[in-house]
Amino acid sequence: MELKKLDYDLTICKVSDVKNIDLSKDFYFVGKTDEEISLVCKTDDVPDNTTIRDDGWRGFRIQGVLDFSLVGILSKISGILADNNIGIFAVSTYNTDYILVKKENFGHALEVLSDAGYAID
Repeated sequence: MELKKLDYDLTICKVSDVKNIDLSKDFYFVGKTDEEISLVCKTDDVPDNTTIRDDGWRGFRIQGVLDFSLVGILSKISGILADNNIGIFAVSTYNTDYILVKKENFGHALEVLSDAGYAID
């Protein structure tokens, strides 16, 4: 399985509303529940109406379109990282999964995943 590095810093934050999220940007995730609106975006694109933020994340995605019948892909990756004391923040799209780790753990995360047989691009 191939993992694709994202070549930019990411921020995980909460926003007060969605009106200041620039939907023309090429990378962001928005999650809204009855309790909060969460946003993951490039650090350079954090909107002004952010109420709390956590900078210093890097990420990678599982390459290709994952069929919904596939089981355990995210579990295996997160297990390898957990066994190496690397925390994650995971986001899923219709096509695939994205795994974020703190920037200081990014190189080590890629190393242990490569050692476990994942191709890193």
